[in-house]
Amino acid sequence: MEKENKVEFKVYGKYALFTDPLTKIGGEKCTYQIPTYEALKGVLSSVYWKPTIVWFIDRMRVMKRIRTQTRSAKPIKYGGGGSNDLAIYTYLADVEYQVHAHFEWNINREDMAKDRNENKHYFVAKRMIERGGRRDVFLGARECQGYVEPCRFRDGDGEYDSYGELSFDLMFHGFDYPDELGKNEFQARFWRPTMVDGVINFIRPEKCSIRKVVRNMVANPPKSVGLEEGGLLEGFEEEVLK
Repeated sequence: MEKENKVEFKVYGKYALFTDPLTKIGGEKCTYQIPTYEALKGVLSSVYWKPTIVWFIDRMRVMKRIRTQTRSAKPIKYGGGGSNDLAIYTYLADVEYQVHAHFEWNINREDMAKDRNENKHYFVAKRMIERGGRRDVFLGARECQGYVEPCRFRDGDGEYDSYGELSFDLMFHGFDYPDELGKNEFQARFWRPTMVDGVINFIRPEKCSIRKVVRNMVANPPKSVGLEEGGLLEGFEEEVLK
């Protein structure tokens, strides 16, 4: 059987809130116009994740027109004291994206070397996409519920298919965690994306030249959970374990 580690899916929802996590604590929040790499990686990790693998987002296609909508909220006062102030959050409204991604082995987890079966993880990830994910999917914030379905990348008509090139300013790309980075640091990455005819090709994390060390952190990765949990192998044990 030919090995495969690529997946394609669409994710959609009524609202989305993609913000820079370094500046979003308290106060008012305003979304980016497009999802961040980290947000899409989080979606895929909610669909299926194992410490053996690391998900990489290759490209994303914007299917619906970029629209924003403001809503009032009462965020918690992190300093404490008094009643919570009224704030205005600016969300993306009625969003849909197609995503192409792949996984690679987490080379910093040598304890998971025996679990490096590419076909197994591919078939389980594919099955989880068909089921809508193992865990709840959120589009940048917990109040923004997302839904996942399988698709073929570039199928269907998108709002920006003939739009041309659109460049964005400096944006948050994602986090580097110690167990993936290979050093005892927690870093944030930034980049300047460009959308061409509705498609954004993400650069790999190591290609991001703009970085900020958030804090020192020692890796304390979780232990693996068996695939039998939740019936992941039900119906196709022989197929995925070949």
